[in-house]
Amino acid sequence: MSNVYFKKINSYNETENISSSAKELLKKIVKNEKIKLEKNIPLKVHFGEKGNETFIHPKNFVGIIDYLKSKKSKPFFTDTNVLYKGERTFSNTHKKIAKEHGFNQLPIKIADGDHGEKYKEINISEVNPKHFKKCNIGKTIVDAKQMIVIAHFKGHILAGYGGAIKQLSMGCAARSGKLAMHSNSKPILNSLKCKKCYTCTKHCPKNALIIDTIVPRINYDKCIGCAMCIAVCPFKAISPNWVSTMPNNFSEKLVEYAYAAQKGKKIIYFNFLFNITKNCDCDGKKMKPIAKDVGILVGTDPVAVDKASFDLLRKQERKKVFNGDYTLDYAEKIGLGKKEYKLIKLI
Repeated sequence: MSNVYFKKINSYNETENISSSAKELLKKIVKNEKIKLEKNIPLKVHFGEKGNETFIHPKNFVGIIDYLKSKKSKPFFTDTNVLYKGERTFSNTHKKIAKEHGFNQLPIKIADGDHGEKYKEINISEVNPKHFKKCNIGKTIVDAKQMIVIAHFKGHILAGYGGAIKQLSMGCAARSGKLAMHSNSKPILNSLKCKKCYTCTKHCPKNALIIDTIVPRINYDKCIGCAMCIAVCPFKAISPNWVSTMPNNFSEKLVEYAYAAQKGKKIIYFNFLFNITKNCDCDGKKMKPIAKDVGILVGTDPVAVDKASFDLLRKQERKKVFNGDYTLDYAEKIGLGKKEYKLIKLI
């Protein structure tokens, strides 16, 4: 059973409290779990897509950065390029939007290169995976001996939720890895709801949407299942094909990539439970939170940290907010971590 450390914070507006609490949590886990900090430590974050306002702002990470520097570590921000069309598709614009969103305190390294070409294959055949024997993980992440994974706990249109596991998997996968995870996860277009606004076509990386026709449709020979069209459609005319994506297929692929990303590393996982929205920070638009702010959790087991996040959110809201049970079950099955945990509350 692993320890998950928790600090309750009632509002995302308490920036100073969030930053100092994150520092306190990091200090606590390093001491209690006897973690040796490496010299170079990537902070795996999500910079937020252009237009998104509810990503976790880096001013909340100041305490973490200050503590690492006090221990003579050299932290830097990292993420991988996305599959869909947007500001985070290529490293130059990815870094640009990161800086516009305030990620100026540290150097930024895009882990899979300019166009997703820099990666290493990680063999995970020892866990008898259902989908991948090898996973393509961003080179910068593979080369690091240690990471601090900082996840914004919220919803996700395909995975059900996004937390430590998704930040490890989709967040650390090179472009080819993202494509492999999205294969067969192809959406459905309701032609009766489609208003032919062409928003989806502007964001589709493969020009798979055929809108300028009597009956709008998706060319499934071109579609790679990145789900960006679902996120941007203002009329909800495009939806996931739940039969092909959930729960077994997409969740299992996410978990297998998460296992690959953490293999051989000592990782510290933060889940920030603020601005809890229905969809991911890749959604480039303003979203409203669907639950109250909870606080910050940290641990060394991504499964335990995500499970504790679910439990705290469910207890507070008195209902199940997101789906994720199958993801956690499969993660435990292949040895990514354990669902059982001990919650240690910091006053």
